[in-house]
Amino acid sequence: MLDPNLIREKPEIVKEGIKNKGGDPTLVDKFLEVDKKRRELVKDIDNLRHTRKELSESIGRKLKQGEQVDGVRAEVRKLGEEINQKEKELENVEKIYKEILLSIPNLPHPSVPVGKDETENVVLRKEGKIREFNFPPKPHWEIAEALGLIDFKRAVKISGSRFYVLTGLGAKLERALISFMIDYHIEHHGYKEIFPPFLINRDSMIGTGQLPKFAEDMYKIEGEELYLDPTAEVPVTNLHRDEILNESDLPIKYVAYTACFRKEAGAAGKDTRGIIRVHQFNKVEMVRFTKPEESYKNLYELLDNAEDILRALELPYQIKMMCTGDLGFTAAMKFDPEVYMPAQEKYVEISSVSNFEDFQARRANIKYRTNDGELKFVHTLNGSGLAVGRTMAAILENYQNEDGSVSIPKVLQKYMGIDKITRK
Repeated sequence: MLDPNLIREKPEIVKEGIKNKGGDPTLVDKFLEVDKKRRELVKDIDNLRHTRKELSESIGRKLKQGEQVDGVRAEVRKLGEEINQKEKELENVEKIYKEILLSIPNLPHPSVPVGKDETENVVLRKEGKIREFNFPPKPHWEIAEALGLIDFKRAVKISGSRFYVLTGLGAKLERALISFMIDYHIEHHGYKEIFPPFLINRDSMIGTGQLPKFAEDMYKIEGEELYLDPTAEVPVTNLHRDEILNESDLPIKYVAYTACFRKEAGAAGKDTRGIIRVHQFNKVEMVRFTKPEESYKNLYELLDNAEDILRALELPYQIKMMCTGDLGFTAAMKFDPEVYMPAQEKYVEISSVSNFEDFQARRANIKYRTNDGELKFVHTLNGSGLAVGRTMAAILENYQNEDGSVSIPKVLQKYMGIDKITRK
């Protein structure tokens, strides 16, 4: 969440940031109105308590002096009733105050290009060489089915649409990619591996910004305040919820594999073929906790870490910078590495690398103690390193051969034990 002082002191700047993100700027006015009422109630309650305390203390003195105290006692009781009434009113106002504060998006960094939606994102650069095929390249779903790597029909029978079953070498390739990515980030980038739970409580989902705004996109366990993990960002960031870290330990760098579960409620009709947009997928995620003054340095390091996986797999890709309208609710700045899919002749998102500044840390109450003893909120960052299913799809399309086989990237051959997947 945003610093309430920022909203109070610079409401027009906050409104502009919300507007550029496509949000509702009137939330600022609603917040200021409720915030004023809240502070008035707090002041009133404090004054009433002070008056009641003084009157209560006067009763003893009056009794010693033989004075009547019935009227004073009645006044103390009346003040107590008034305090109770105002405390109930404050409780309701506090609830509205928090709801509004949780619904205000993070502000974009000043350098983020202003734009209305994904059509105005900026391509910063293209990397790698796009392969020239001497035959028409096939889409990954055709290649995978022909090689017996994926079974879509049985997945529909088991779970429904937007699911798939990996079989044989398809399952092994998925497992190889997860192991390769985790190993690479540990050995080359210095991350510590985490294997978190896949079921997440409500407080954790609020902490990283999935709730309350995106409740319709989450899978909730019926009868419990538990949700299926939408991304490892959620459990890994919440490792340090309500904690005070030491400055000397920052930056903290974690990498984690999880299955991810999303309803894709707003994706009707998009990427209905293949394994690009599905309800369950695997992902390797990098998460960092940093000092505020070092967070953008860490953001570019995170981006480079994600690119390292694409470079190691020798996959062509491009880097996009998200404009304000496509930045998302929680991010202050975000880059999307997109891998080239030759059969579709387009680039497809394979990672997102974001800096949330102190937005998540305020929601999750994650602070650090400086060497001088001051308490500050950390900055949190995360990046996919990478989305595993999409990486598999990219390998199938970019490494396909005319005879229907698929070559294995060199860095994966030790994990697979083969250098090519062929028809049986």
